[in-house]
Amino acid sequence: MTNPTSASASSASTPTVTTPTATMGSPARLADDTAQGKTTIAASVVQKIAGIAAREISGVYAMGGGVSRAFGAIRERIPGGGTGAANIAGVQVEVGEKQAAVDLDIIVEYGASIVDLARAVRRNVISAVERMTGLEVIEVNIAVTDIQLPGAEDSTEALVVPAHPRVE
Repeated sequence: MTNPTSASASSASTPTVTTPTATMGSPARLADDTAQGKTTIAASVVQKIAGIAAREISGVYAMGGGVSRAFGAIRERIPGGGTGAANIAGVQVEVGEKQAAVDLDIIVEYGASIVDLARAVRRNVISAVERMTGLEVIEVNIAVTDIQLPGAEDSTEALVVPAHPRVE
């Protein structure tokens, strides 16, 4: 025969909560589940936090590649088209119950140390997401997709290639 007090005490100290993993297609993930209610955070919220945190770092010119930025600019001109998770160019997230992973595509300003910039972006994104959501950020993958040249309107401009190659 078991002691009811010890059985309830052990089950109260180890609650079991099972929820599915949220990705960008899922509406939300479990953030907090208490006797007073539960709190959920949409994956798009994590995506926005990561995007803003990445842009805060000096040397980050823009997020996303040329094509995604062009589509983003068109979407912003359409009423209601500038909102939602799919509109955060260059930021993808995967959100679970307790952890998040972030993938960033960035364009850096010419002259910035890419290694130092990536470290600063990674540190800022991890700090912001963990502080604001309580999630553990397990990784922040950064892909530098382009460099913004001084005085260039758009980083998608082609560099001038000499008519005759230097080597054969």
